[in-house]
Amino acid sequence: MPRWTHYRFRSVWDLDAPPALVYSLLEDPRHYPGWWPQVRRVAQTGGRSGTAVIRSVLPYEIHVTLTSLLRDPARGVLEVALGGDLDGWARWTVRPRGGPAARRTRAVYEQEVEVRAPLLRRFALAGRPALRLNHALMMRAGRHGLAARLTTPPEAV
Repeated sequence: MPRWTHYRFRSVWDLDAPPALVYSLLEDPRHYPGWWPQVRRVAQTGGRSGTAVIRSVLPYEIHVTLTSLLRDPARGVLEVALGGDLDGWARWTVRPRGGPAARRTRAVYEQEVEVRAPLLRRFALAGRPALRLNHALMMRAGRHGLAARLTTPPEAV
C-alpha cells in the first residue's frame, strides 16, 4: 500500500462530564450529526452496521460504512471497521480523568485508514497536508460540539 494514501490519526478530548455519559453519547453514531457538524448523515443498516457521510472544510464528501467490532462499556472502548471511501478502523477509548471516581473524562480517538476514494487517491501526495488539516479541524469541531451537548439539559435536546 502506498504510504501517502495511508493515515493514522489520534485525538484527545478532555471533557467536563462523567465518563459514562460521554461513552453513552459516543456509542450511538446516529446522533453524531446533532452535535458534530461535519458528520452530515448517519443511517443504521443492520444490527451492528451503518453508513455515514462526512464533510469538513474540503469540498468533498466521504462515504463510509461502519461495522461495530467492539463495544465494551466496562473498559470504555468502542471500535468500528470502516469501509467505502476509507478502509480501516476507528476506536474511542473513554476513561476517567483525575482518578476512578472523577466526573471528568478523557476520550481518545484513534483511526487507521487507507484512502480508497479515487479522487482522494489521485491527489493523495499533493493533498496530504490539506487532508491532515481537514481531519484536525473536523476533530476540533467535534470536541467543541460534544462539550456543548454535554452541557445542554436533556429536555432541550
